[in-house]
Amino acid sequence: MRFEKWQALGNDYVIVEHDALPFELSPARVQELCAPHTGIGADGILELSRTDEPGFVAVLRIFNPDGSEAELSGNGAREAILYLRRAGWTDQAQFSIRTAAGELRPTILSDSTCRVDMGRARDEGTGEIAGFRYQQVNVGNPQCSIRLPSEADLASIELTEVGPGIEHDPRFPNRTNVSFWTELAPDRIRARIFERGVGETASSGTGACGAAVAHALRGGDSPVTVVLDGGELEVDVGDDLHIDLTGWAEPVYAGELSPELLARLASLS
Repeated sequence: MRFEKWQALGNDYVIVEHDALPFELSPARVQELCAPHTGIGADGILELSRTDEPGFVAVLRIFNPDGSEAELSGNGAREAILYLRRAGWTDQAQFSIRTAAGELRPTILSDSTCRVDMGRARDEGTGEIAGFRYQQVNVGNPQCSIRLPSEADLASIELTEVGPGIEHDPRFPNRTNVSFWTELAPDRIRARIFERGVGETASSGTGACGAAVAHALRGGDSPVTVVLDGGELEVDVGDDLHIDLTGWAEPVYAGELSPELLARLASLS
């Protein structure tokens, strides 16, 4: 079983092609593959399948390291998109892929950069949680965006303490991603992300989008640069909340699973 490992702003995924898999990706197998010491180690698995759907190059499934399936990942989608181009699935600069959140329409800008039409976000209202005011938006997956007054406030937040309670709050029946952010300039914000099924992460494309939409709804400029622990992403939020996400992704290495790991995975259900 061959695979490639990619990363985008430190957010790393293992990419596999469905036709090359010797078994289905069950939650237990995903957890084993993502394990840092006994598996490959990754923030998730990207599974690419061929499709006969007109205009579409591939179907992308995204798995979190806890085995759950995510509707969308901005960083993961860019990694999959640039992998498709690099692996020869398409030679087009513009094409479409299908995800659980719907169609994504990327434009290849270079060998390592692309702009992705993420579709239109939904404003799902505001409220108060864990002592914070939040803006809930959906960018293909749920995002709870919380604005803080300053960089010092943002740096002092213990994400591993406050994140799980918000992620699993009953008002979010499918769990939610959480982004804490603060404004650096009208067109620049700093964000820290607690991702559903992952925990605190150096980068999240959809988390950046959620923070950018919340920023735009407060009257902030667009496009906005979102500064994350792993680097920067540019998010263009239209007046109708249509999102374009621009950033880079690159391969880390290609590999092949050992017979021992394959046997261990095959024994799992």
